[in-house]
Amino acid sequence: MDEISPTAAAADASPLAELLAAGGPVVAILLGISILSMALILLKLWQYGRLLGGHGEVEAALAQWRQGQGEAACARLGDSRKALARPVAVALAWRQAGRDPALAREEAARVALLELDGLRGHLRLLELVGALSPLLGLLGTVLGMITAFQALQNAGAQVDPALLSGGIWEALLTTAVGLIVGIPAVAAAQLFDRLVERQRIAMESALTQVFTAPAAVASPPETTDRAAWPARQAIAPEAAALVHAS
Repeated sequence: MDEISPTAAAADASPLAELLAAGGPVVAILLGISILSMALILLKLWQYGRLLGGHGEVEAALAQWRQGQGEAACARLGDSRKALARPVAVALAWRQAGRDPALAREEAARVALLELDGLRGHLRLLELVGALSPLLGLLGTVLGMITAFQALQNAGAQVDPALLSGGIWEALLTTAVGLIVGIPAVAAAQLFDRLVERQRIAMESALTQVFTAPAAVASPPETTDRAAWPARQAIAPEAAALVHAS
């Protein structure tokens, strides 16, 4: 079996090693930040895939609520894990129980606020990655340019153009790495923020429908009065006859 020479092994590992050697500690920091950024993006994709959505079941529950089927509407959303369904389920349950609409609205708003805060989790960190990565790349470029011109000064009269050009491209490498790390982070943060904003609008719309629709709760006093109408109609002629006789 042929043995792998150290030179061949170094050639195989050269791309990453050369990148780290050329960019220095700034590139190493940016590579670590890129791993963090990718982990955050994957985490948010998993979270949104699990919690976002549920518009169909919320619309079906609201339709049942408008038709007077309050218990069925509450049961439909009771076990839902979707962020949109939870505040709507709280509002339906409180109104179905006959609670004060103002208190029900406050409780639903509190639950909606907690759900939206959970959806916005780690977005600030992702935005920070997108903002700091280009700045770190620029810092690495400035440090590299300083090193290149120091080497040029030390060369004195024997100036080698290759020395200057090599130092410049190594310095500019950190800016490129910073942009490569920062651009996807900024794009992902903006996309996720838009998804959360659309979820907030959907929550407000659904809760408004809950509180503007008639409460799907039976009213015992009204039912009792309607049941007593035939008896009242039968008593009315007799009362009128007594009044006339007197």
